[in-house]
Amino acid sequence: MIEQIHAEQVAANFIKVVNKVCETARRVGRDPKEITIVGATKSVDVERIKAAIAVGLTDIGENYVQEALRKYESIGDAVRWHFIGHLQSNKAKYVVRFCKLIQSLDRLSLAEELSKRAFQLGRTIDVLVQVNIGGEETKFGVPPSEAIELIRAVAKLEGIKVRGLMCIPPYKSDPEDVRPYFRKMMELFERIERAKIYGVSMDYLSMGMSHDYEVAIEEGANMVRIGTAIFGPRK
Repeated sequence: MIEQIHAEQVAANFIKVVNKVCETARRVGRDPKEITIVGATKSVDVERIKAAIAVGLTDIGENYVQEALRKYESIGDAVRWHFIGHLQSNKAKYVVRFCKLIQSLDRLSLAEELSKRAFQLGRTIDVLVQVNIGGEETKFGVPPSEAIELIRAVAKLEGIKVRGLMCIPPYKSDPEDVRPYFRKMMELFERIERAKIYGVSMDYLSMGMSHDYEVAIEEGANMVRIGTAIFGPRK
């Protein structure tokens, strides 16, 4: 069984990640302040999440609605909440209540449900369109060739605003082998940005996790989702 690390170690790990993000950004001539670290907190207990918040974590991402709701009861709005897992349409009504950014929009039917629920609450929900950049059958996300078509359709809905793209590329033991996927995502991001779709604001490119976030930043990511490097291995 994997032993969970203590809260003190979580705080130290987060500071290490922040330093590494800053070093990487400066190495490629970028401003570290442009890059948002989202703590990926699936299966992480509230005590360890709070330890990271205490030393500066401002954004956390959850994969499962029920788990996110339980944690929100304890943590509240001390952080910005992201939903980063696959979202079923029948759970949309829950996440629009407290999530600031849904990173896993992958189909029009989900966008329509989010739009309806957000409109009922009198708010606008920000989303990222998830792209299946590696064409993997086991991954969710829209094919790159269909991303702009989906974005154009979502842009017509009330209560929802596209703010960028997200991807989970194929896992490679050597982060350098992931670089081509990150590069393709950046090219897609820039192509959509140039299209200047009304109502769409291409602000975020969310890509890179614990083992490859440095390469992702080098290729243009301004949002990275870090779990293991901060909170230790999951059970």
